[in-house]
Amino acid sequence: MSDWKSVVINAKTTIREAMRVIDRGALRIALVCDSENRLIGTVTDGDIRRGLLLDRNMEDQVFCIMNSKPRTAGINDSREQSLKVMDRNGLLSLPVVDDQGYLVGLETLHQALQYPRKDNPVFIMAGGFGTRLRPLTDHCPKPMLRVGDKPMLEHLINRFVRLGFHDFYISTHYMPDQIHSYFGNGTQFGCSIDYVHEEKPLGTGGALGLLPKNLPKKPLILMNGDVLTRVDFTHLLAHHQQSGVDATMCTRELEHQVPFGVIETKNNLITDMVEKPTFRYQINTGIYVLSPECVASVSEGTCIDMPTLLEHRIAQGKKVGIFRSHDYWLDIGRMSDYQKAQEDIKGLFN
Repeated sequence: MSDWKSVVINAKTTIREAMRVIDRGALRIALVCDSENRLIGTVTDGDIRRGLLLDRNMEDQVFCIMNSKPRTAGINDSREQSLKVMDRNGLLSLPVVDDQGYLVGLETLHQALQYPRKDNPVFIMAGGFGTRLRPLTDHCPKPMLRVGDKPMLEHLINRFVRLGFHDFYISTHYMPDQIHSYFGNGTQFGCSIDYVHEEKPLGTGGALGLLPKNLPKKPLILMNGDVLTRVDFTHLLAHHQQSGVDATMCTRELEHQVPFGVIETKNNLITDMVEKPTFRYQINTGIYVLSPECVASVSEGTCIDMPTLLEHRIAQGKKVGIFRSHDYWLDIGRMSDYQKAQEDIKGLFN
C-alpha cells in the first residue's frame, strides 16, 4: 500500500513513459487517475503489448490502451476479500478506492499474503471498571475477561499484530497488575508493549497526555480495549493519510426501526403517516486515528473524553473526518454483549 503513489499517471502520459513508470515501480502496473485522483484506468505490460500489436505508437497516450474498467477493492474490503478477487481473476494487484472512486491504495498479491510492518503507535484504553459487567469484573479488569479461550484484549492485540503493527501502549487504571503480568513487554505476542497508568480516570482522551514525548511522528491509532472487531486497521490508516485530516473517527451505521406508525402533524392536522419507519445513524465505534499534533495537544493530567477533544480540534479549525466501516464490531459493555461475544468469537478470528 505504501508504494502506490509512485505508479500513478494521468491519461495523457505516453505509453513509453508508462512503461518506465511500471519498470521503476516494480509493481507491474500503472494507475491512471484524473486531476482529482479518481481512478479512471490501469495499465499493465499486457495492455501495452496488446496496444502495440494494434499498431499503437510509443508516443500515443495511455488513454488509448488502458483498461478503463479495472477490478478494484473497496476501502472497507478485507485483505482476505482482495486475495479472493485476485485469485479468481488471475490478478497480481488490485487498486483500492473509496466510495467516491478516489484512489487510496494498491493491494498486491505479495502484500495480501504478508502484511508489511507498520511503525504507527497503537494506544489501547484498558483502565475502565466494567461496572455493568459485575460481578464478572469484581476481581478482573474488563479487557481481561475471556472471550472464547483468550482475554478480549489479547484478541485485539493479535488482530493488530497480524496486520503488521508492533508498537503498543496500554493505558491502565483498574487492577493493572493483571494486565501487566499477562502481557508483559509483549515479546511473546510478537510486539512491544509499554504501559501508562492513570492514577485517576482521565476519560477516553486524557491518557494521551501520559504518552512519551518521543513517539514516532506518525498517525496514532487509539481505541477502547473492550471491543471485538474485524476492522482492517491498515485501510483505516490509509484512509486517514489520504484524507489529510487532523483526526479520523471510525464509524458504523446503526439502523433503528420504529415498531409503530409515525404520525406528523401541523395545527392538529395530520400531514404525513409513515408505517414503521427505519432511521439510520452513524455511530462512534471508539476507534480513532490521530495526527501527532492532535496527540501532543493533550497535556499531562488533562481529563477529557475523545468526542470533546475532537470538538476542540474542530473549533481550532482542524479537520476531523470519518471512516465508515462495515466490518464486524461489538462493544462489550453489557452482559448481553458479553454473551453475544462468546457466540460470535467462534471462527471470527480464524
